Amino acid sequence: MTVVKAIAADGTQVEFVKENPRQGGVKDVYFDPNRRYVVAFFRKKLDLVGRDRIEKLVGQYRKGIFERDGGDYWRERFRWPERIVEYEGHTGIVVPIYQPQFFFGANTILDGVEKDGKWFASAKNFNRFVPNEEKGSLLGYLRLCLNLSRAVRRLHAAGLAHSDLSYKNCLVDPSTGGACIIDIDGLVVPGLFPPDVVGTPDFIAPEVIATLNLCMDDHRRRHPCRETDQHALSVLIYQYLLHRHPLRGGKIHHPDAEEQDRLEMGEKALFIENPQDRSNRYRLQKSDRDFLPWVDCDKLPYTIMGPYLKEYFDKAFITGLHNPDQRPSADNWEDALVRTCDLVQPCLNPSCVKKWYVFDNTTRPACPYCGTPFRGQLPILDFYSSRDGVSFLSDRHRLMVYNNQYLYRWHVDRSVFPNERLSEADRKPVGYFVFHKNRWIFINQALPGLTDAKAQRKIGINEFVELGNGTRLLLSPGKTGRLAHVSLVEA
Repeated sequence: MTVVKAIAADGTQVEFVKENPRQGGVKDVYFDPNRRYVVAFFRKKLDLVGRDRIEKLVGQYRKGIFERDGGDYWRERFRWPERIVEYEGHTGIVVPIYQPQFFFGANTILDGVEKDGKWFASAKNFNRFVPNEEKGSLLGYLRLCLNLSRAVRRLHAAGLAHSDLSYKNCLVDPSTGGACIIDIDGLVVPGLFPPDVVGTPDFIAPEVIATLNLCMDDHRRRHPCRETDQHALSVLIYQYLLHRHPLRGGKIHHPDAEEQDRLEMGEKALFIENPQDRSNRYRLQKSDRDFLPWVDCDKLPYTIMGPYLKEYFDKAFITGLHNPDQRPSADNWEDALVRTCDLVQPCLNPSCVKKWYVFDNTTRPACPYCGTPFRGQLPILDFYSSRDGVSFLSDRHRLMVYNNQYLYRWHVDRSVFPNERLSEADRKPVGYFVFHKNRWIFINQALPGLTDAKAQRKIGINEFVELGNGTRLLLSPGKTGRLAHVSLVEA
């Protein structure tokens, strides 16, 4: 084993094993002997713009994200270049190694393989290759999509665009809900650092594909930017939740495969579930065994993801598909995913592939994945909040209760939102729900102002209140405090 020692631009020593590099599109990657980091060398000499880009990445941009409040949170969401090193005429960047959760476990056919998104976004890969213990649950997929949305939102807030957001540049773990964006060195800064690539097929925005034939300096040509990131993020979320591509359907535009792909993903792009135009619906074939049930849009329509996500899928793939300024932002997805996580119920079938589903509040609700019907009684909390401390307006936020579920500060106070700025105190539950002796009760752990608004009775710390149809709980007093209205669903 040949270990090379080099000095980074900041004066620190860098070691790497100069054997069997992993080759990416533009870089050769070598491991630190102790596998704490990797050193990725660019095969081609960087021009002045490329050199300036990576210097700002390891300096100004990195400090702006990681050395501010909440910076530690982002270390888990990005694998960001930390240092620059020169060796034998090549420029390299030092990047922390991926966390263990982003590698498949031992004793499987994918032992040690990185969990990039292709394993989970494709129905065929998901069905045939991903081990059952690594398939995760719907709740895990919702959480990883939430983490991706937060990371993209942070990039955009810093004035940056990824430019090549795709499943190959995102590591995910549906078991824990973890997600991490990699290959940061191609970030785009409008007016300063142009994109190096147009993106990855399946994730390139329609307007970019439709104008690829134009000269680079033609003002009509569209380039990767924040709006193209928004398209790619929407595609990722759709694929992770439904295991199919939102634009690859059954409509034939041209007999030539290359031209078909250009039209299908570019100027003729059409959502496969567009309710006004069903011409691109996926046509099931006898050979689709490895893709079922995910490619069956009638069995598993995108509407099973609930009203909040449906709204933004419509904006992403109908309203904003060819109108970039109307696409949902990463903030929009983050908000919708937080609300959707509060709509899930555990499936009663222990063998269900998704284990959870978004409760649709129909008269006969059932898991869409395995068909197991919901049984029992379910409390539903609709949240209202006041702007003046007197009247209450709907927050369009609903919580589906299940046994031993927790209530958190962001449910109680509309000024609190679960993101990187959440304090340690606000991460702790304030109460929980229990089904006890055939009745639902809420146990107050940390709400000094909890009041049964209907009975005009205070509920003290460590006391409980029974949840009945029409119960109203004032969770927190004040202008940002919430009122919860309880409905009971029987099935």
